[in-house]
Amino acid sequence: MAKRERVVRMSVELPLWRALSGYRVLTMVYAVLIFTFGRERYERPWVAVAYLAVLGVWTLATLPKVANAASCTKRFLVADLAVALTGILLTPLVDAQAQSVDGPTLPSIWTAGSVLAFAIKGGWRWAGVASSLVAVANIVERGHPTRDTFHNVLLVWVASIAIGYVVEVARASERTLARALEIEAATRERERLARDIHDSVLQVLAMVQRRGTALGGEAAELGRMAGEQEIALRTLVAGGLTRPSLVSEDESEGAFVRVVEVDDEPDDDTPVDLRVLLAPRAGARVTLSEPGAPVPLPPPVARELAAAVGAALDNVRVHAGEDAHAWILIEDWPDEVIVTVRDDGPGIPEGRLAEAWGEGRMGVALSIRGRLRDLGGSAELISVPGQGTEVELKVPRGKAGEK
Repeated sequence: MAKRERVVRMSVELPLWRALSGYRVLTMVYAVLIFTFGRERYERPWVAVAYLAVLGVWTLATLPKVANAASCTKRFLVADLAVALTGILLTPLVDAQAQSVDGPTLPSIWTAGSVLAFAIKGGWRWAGVASSLVAVANIVERGHPTRDTFHNVLLVWVASIAIGYVVEVARASERTLARALEIEAATRERERLARDIHDSVLQVLAMVQRRGTALGGEAAELGRMAGEQEIALRTLVAGGLTRPSLVSEDESEGAFVRVVEVDDEPDDDTPVDLRVLLAPRAGARVTLSEPGAPVPLPPPVARELAAAVGAALDNVRVHAGEDAHAWILIEDWPDEVIVTVRDDGPGIPEGRLAEAWGEGRMGVALSIRGRLRDLGGSAELISVPGQGTEVELKVPRGKAGEK
C-alpha cells in the first residue's frame, strides 16, 4: 500500500514580498532621478552621490532579504531602517535649503519600503514603531513641524499600520483554512478506513457472532466475544481518533497542511471494464445484467464502484436472508454509469437507517453513499417494507474521468 504526501500551501504574504521588492527598486531609481535633475541646488552633491551609491548597492544586494519572511530577519530590518533614517538626517547637510523649503529627502519615498517591510514581517505593532522613528527623523530634518511633513508622516504611519493589520488577519485566516482542509482530509481518510473495516473485519465478526450463537456451547461464548469486539470496533470507527495538527506554525512559510494520501494499488491509467469486476458477484441468487460492450472506467473509480456494489450485496445477504434473490443491472450512458442493485427481501423499515447510524452500523452511509460521494456521484436507496430494496449508484462520466 503506497503512500504519498501532498502539501497544500497557502500564503498571502508572498505576493506582498514580491511587490515590496519591486517597490524598493523603483523608488531607489526615483531617488537617483530626483538628485540627477535637481543637482544644481545641492551645496554638497558629493555627499548625495555617496549616499545614493550606498542606497543603490544596498537595495540591489538585499533583494533576497525581502523575498520572503524567513529571509527578512530582525537584524536586516534594523539595518535597513538605519539606512533610511541616515538618508533623512543627511538631507540638511546636502541641501541647506531643505529646512526652509519643503522638498524631498535623499531617500525620498524609498523610506516607505523599509517601513512596509516591518509591517509585513511583524504586523501593525512593528509598523507603528518603524513609522514613528521615521516621523521623528523627518521632524528633526525639517527643524520644526510643517504641514507637509505632518501629512507625509501621517500617510506612512496609517498605511503601514493598516498593511500590518491586514497581514495579521490574513495569517489567522490562512491557519483557519489550513486547519479546515486538514480536518476534511482526516475525515475522508477515516471514512475510507471505516469502509474497509466494514467490508472486512466487521462483516467477519458479525458472521462469527451469528454462527456461534446458532451452534451454542463454546461456540456461543466465542460468538459473544466476537459481538463485543464488533461493538467496540464500530464505536472506534464511528468516533475516530484525534489527530495532531499538521498545520505549520511558522509564519515565514505561510500556512500549509500535509495531506497523506493512500493508494491501495499502483497508479494505472488504463481503463477497467466494470463488467469484469462485477462478474464474480453473480451466482445462484445474484443475477447480473450487463451491456454487450465494455463499460470502461478509471481503475480507482471502477474499484470503488464495485466495492459499493459488494457492500449492497452484503446488506442483502445479512438483512434480507440467505434465500433472498438479488439483481445487478449495469447501464452505460454517455454522461454517466448507473449500477442498480435490487433484492426481493422484506425491505427496510422506516427509520431503520437512522437507527443503524446511531448504533454505529454505517454500511449504507460509508460503504455505499460515502464511496459514491467521493467519486462525485450519488447513491439512492428506495425500500418499501415487504417489497424489497433497490440501491441505485450513479457515477458521472466527467467526474469519473478526473479520478
